Amino acid sequence: MDQGQESSSSSSYVDPRDNGESRKGWPHSFMSDFLSRLEHFTWANYTLPMSTGGLALLLAEQAFVFPGLQTIGKVVYIFDLILFTLVTAAIIYRFVTFPGTLKASITHPTEALFLGTSTLSLASIIAGIAHYGIPACGPWLVTVYQVLFWIYFLVTFIIAVGQYSLLFTSPLLRIQDMTPAWDLPIFPFMLSGTVAANGAAFQPPNVAVSMIVGGLAAQGLGMCLSIMIYVRRMIQWGFPSPNSRPGMFIAVGPPSFTSLAIIGLANNYPQHYNYFGPDSITVQILQIFATFTSIFIWSLSLWFFCISVVANVAVRKQITFHLSWYAWVFPNCGFTLATIAIGKTLKSTGIMAVGSAMTLLLIAMWIFVFISHIKALINQQILYEGKDEDVYVNEKNHSHVKPMKTGSDIEKEA
Repeated sequence: MDQGQESSSSSSYVDPRDNGESRKGWPHSFMSDFLSRLEHFTWANYTLPMSTGGLALLLAEQAFVFPGLQTIGKVVYIFDLILFTLVTAAIIYRFVTFPGTLKASITHPTEALFLGTSTLSLASIIAGIAHYGIPACGPWLVTVYQVLFWIYFLVTFIIAVGQYSLLFTSPLLRIQDMTPAWDLPIFPFMLSGTVAANGAAFQPPNVAVSMIVGGLAAQGLGMCLSIMIYVRRMIQWGFPSPNSRPGMFIAVGPPSFTSLAIIGLANNYPQHYNYFGPDSITVQILQIFATFTSIFIWSLSLWFFCISVVANVAVRKQITFHLSWYAWVFPNCGFTLATIAIGKTLKSTGIMAVGSAMTLLLIAMWIFVFISHIKALINQQILYEGKDEDVYVNEKNHSHVKPMKTGSDIEKEA
């Protein structure tokens, strides 16, 4: 068990079938061992389809296209659907086979934070419908998209309220043990803005406006809350432990996706609505305001990105694989998408080229993390007792914690 981890696993079930008779034959033994390890299959495993879905969206929004790019994007999107299905099947197996793990997973001080990755995965899947589904299907999918949006909006808001109520009241959660994962409960609701921006263009005017308003409200709440929560922790306690630092890139996501959503919502404001007057004037005003606001917010995501890079590079030799490595991919997909969107709006070839270069780097990073994920599974670095998110991490007990000074210490220095 890593230093700073307290043995408070949310799973304690012992499989009564695990005896000598059940291990006759190598294939049976391998499958039996693997299924028993699913006791530790946490919500954090949704970071894999979450990141894959982010890549599918990124491929659909490229500024420079070539024949076959859309096909590549569809393949990645289908692969994302397969991964999401497999992860969902595995976690259902865990909850059914190991009694008590469902309740433990949504109340555990560490694992419960990753519940949001399941709905984040759905956000990228729903948004992908607008790029890969609606253009190839009939109008029925437009209606389905509208229904999915409002269900997603409502469910993620309820989850955010419920999880933060637990965060703010649970004695098991301490501010010094806060990690970037504390942003995850509000992240899915925030992405309602991104989902709305992707699908509003296909909706009737009255439906599109309601989606735009709801998405903008969700995006604003998510960004403000996520920034307020985490900055204070870094000021008071410094950077988190080495293995938690990949998650620092989560902070890149809120301003990035907000910048992206504002541009998308403005660009997809419906024609023939005429609520604020002539649509031609309204859309022009919205696009100008959205562009300047998005650039203003984008700079914050750049700052979080640079801080996260510095923090991770400083402890690069101490970081071992955890599922939080996928934070090197998904939030930065938002950062790249926002960069490309700004480049398109400004018609800047240079900015769009930077976005394309960032895309290539993210694809390489996804491949690296995915291969590391497979190796970690084989080497029992994850999906094993004491190695997953069902173990509480004490963020105050590591060599990089920021030393606290008492009032007398400050007076002596003065």
